[in-house]
Amino acid sequence: MNALSNPFFTRQGWLYLAILAVLLLVVFPLALDPFRLNLVGKYLTYAFVALGLVLCWGHGGILSLGQGVFFGLGGYCMAMFLKLESSSPENTAIQSTPGIPDFMDWNQVTALPWWWEPFHSLPFTIVAVIAVPAIFAFIIGFAMFTRRVGGVYFAIITQAVAAILTILIIGQQGYTGGVNGITDLRTLLGWDIRTNDAKTILYFVCAGLLIACLLLSQAVHISKFGRLLIAIRDKEDRVRFSGYDVAAFKIFVFCFAAALAAIGGAMFTLQVGFMSPSFVGIVPSIEMVIFAAVGGRLSLFGAIYGTLLVNYAKTSFSETFPELWLFAMGGLFIAVVMAFPDGIAGLYNRYIAPHVARLLGSIRKRDAEGQSLAHPAE
Repeated sequence: MNALSNPFFTRQGWLYLAILAVLLLVVFPLALDPFRLNLVGKYLTYAFVALGLVLCWGHGGILSLGQGVFFGLGGYCMAMFLKLESSSPENTAIQSTPGIPDFMDWNQVTALPWWWEPFHSLPFTIVAVIAVPAIFAFIIGFAMFTRRVGGVYFAIITQAVAAILTILIIGQQGYTGGVNGITDLRTLLGWDIRTNDAKTILYFVCAGLLIACLLLSQAVHISKFGRLLIAIRDKEDRVRFSGYDVAAFKIFVFCFAAALAAIGGAMFTLQVGFMSPSFVGIVPSIEMVIFAAVGGRLSLFGAIYGTLLVNYAKTSFSETFPELWLFAMGGLFIAVVMAFPDGIAGLYNRYIAPHVARLLGSIRKRDAEGQSLAHPAE
């Protein structure tokens, strides 16, 4: 299909993108204080995961209940760099072994492990943020999809991977920080990331990256690959019999979703200032699926709005009834499945989008009439 028959965005799509950009880059920074803006920035880091789930689950039919694994791996890679920067020999002179992270010293580790050494470099760290989760996703995807493991079995396996990685991180306390994670992250190349100004700048970086990832995800969606992905979701055997390597398509979209989640994890570490196994396990992974489900598992824009809405509700509700939030989250997921399976995006498309289309149509008609009056035919 040519570019005219398969546009990157429809007129409405460009309007939605403009509204989202204005909301994230203008409205929130002007309306919120630094604390609340940083909180919204934290919410946006989860939206990276939701974008990946729209492609992986909504378009590809691959339900992963372990996206927290990739979110956490990206976050831990960034946290390792930041921790090493704050663990210079001058800053750790009072330790038994200066020059290593404090939690290693507390656990009688006397030398920096070899696999920590490359994280002294920021360029290596940036590459690792994407490469490490993508490689891990490739290993899982290749092992599962080439054996045609899918559906609920794949979901359970990814959930088990999330549980295993959480146990591993907690168990290797001397090398990972254990249950507390990697904390006390202070600077990025000497720039103090704990100040309000720094957090505001990081918010804009996060919002800009999210919009860039949205555009990249849309490019994947409208491509031939995206159309084949939907065909695999609906009629996998027919696509396989047509000569396509279904496993390769599934592996790619799973790795792509993992890379998006990892970018979110790295930005989370920068904005919040720590990373712990509490963001890797089963519960956060299921919450991430709920973000995509509430927003609409077929809508990239819906994934972002759903993430913002659910996290805002979580913050507000848990401040008043902290012990009831998990029950509310479960009830929300059931309500989405039973009442509006296409999420917020589905409700919008059903009740609001027709009115927007009519409004845009009337505007185009007025513009056309105005042009015809301004330039009458000779």
